[in-house]
Amino acid sequence: MTSLGEVTTASFETGIDYARKLDAIDPLAGFRERFEIPPAPDGHDGAYLCGNSLGLMPRRAKELICEELEDWARLGVEGHRNSTRPWYSYHEIFTETGARLVGAKPGEVVMMNSLTVNLHLLMVSFYRPDGARRKVLIEDGAFPSDTYAVKTHLRARGIDPDDALVLCAPRAGEETLRIEDIEAMIDDLGEELALVMFGGVHFRTGQFHDLARITKAAHDVGAMAGFDLAHAAGNVMLQLHDWNVDFACWCSYKYLNSGPGALAGAFVHERHGDDGSIPRFAGWWGNDPDSRFQMQLIPEFVPQKGAAGWQLSNPPILAAAPLVASLELFDEAGMSALCAKSRALTGYLEYLLRESMPETCSVITPSSTSERGCQLSIHVTDQPRRRFDALMEHGIICDFREPDVIRLAPTPLYNRFIDVHAAATVLGEG
Repeated sequence: MTSLGEVTTASFETGIDYARKLDAIDPLAGFRERFEIPPAPDGHDGAYLCGNSLGLMPRRAKELICEELEDWARLGVEGHRNSTRPWYSYHEIFTETGARLVGAKPGEVVMMNSLTVNLHLLMVSFYRPDGARRKVLIEDGAFPSDTYAVKTHLRARGIDPDDALVLCAPRAGEETLRIEDIEAMIDDLGEELALVMFGGVHFRTGQFHDLARITKAAHDVGAMAGFDLAHAAGNVMLQLHDWNVDFACWCSYKYLNSGPGALAGAFVHERHGDDGSIPRFAGWWGNDPDSRFQMQLIPEFVPQKGAAGWQLSNPPILAAAPLVASLELFDEAGMSALCAKSRALTGYLEYLLRESMPETCSVITPSSTSERGCQLSIHVTDQPRRRFDALMEHGIICDFREPDVIRLAPTPLYNRFIDVHAAATVLGEG
């Protein structure tokens, strides 16, 4: 065994020495040193398996924030044009890096606002009720912010969510959705369906939905397709442009390691981004930059082309700086290499869990690598909180979703095979 590409389920072994061998041939192992790793209770590096909730801090983030503070102190308002990374065009730093991250063309991605703000902004544009076509389809048990956003958005538009919001639920006795059931539901709604708005990766189960097939099914009945990629961006391979997705939004504080409440991202397909007639809420940073500073002399909003035309306000520089540090790492590693390591790392974790978990614990995340990223969700029927607490006490940082799910997310930029071995060992002893 000389590379992670040779690792298969059949080759896995349960001993810690095997985990060390995998770490020794990991081509991305050096990236761990570029993050701050929270210590375990004994003072050693912990096993941080919580990147699906809050990613770790790239060490360069502090340097970049300090640079911006120094430029602010040194230049004042002139920093908009003359700082190290001029603030006026700061969002353009992410034009290509953000596009590469989600499989988009330059101009289809902009980093702005927070995820739920972006969802509301894009629903203004892409939820277009017309006669009987007014229903929105989301997954049952969606992340609460999505549910709240859709329900309140419908009410603000004068539409009763009890009538217009449709939930797609798993079959009885199943935890995850089947793509054929999603397609059938879209087809059944037909001309009543205005928008499909799914999570790309379900926050609780870790299931990665087939966004290409969902998008095609929505378009086949004349509906729009948009996605919340909070748990997908930086975690799974995405091809938003080629899949013909209408819009998508994501946060950057999970797998993208940009800090708590960090700047979010938005994708708008170029066929919409170049259409200035699409209704939207407007602000001056979405305006044509060539005329932006004519201000009151141009009272009508003239959107710039692309996703940047949905911006409202100046980019928050101190919140954007850590994202520069993070996306530099993603660009250097490459999503293909990250996903390759993720498949090996998560596959090894699944193997160890199935070998060691008690019967009261079961993995509810799909086993197929095409239906998951790096998160594995474990349903615990016997004292779930105690088992979670035991993991944390051993320096294995993960998270708990009420009432009985432990989520482990071995992210490939900074997690090791010995980290997942430690987690499986403690859970097996629980």
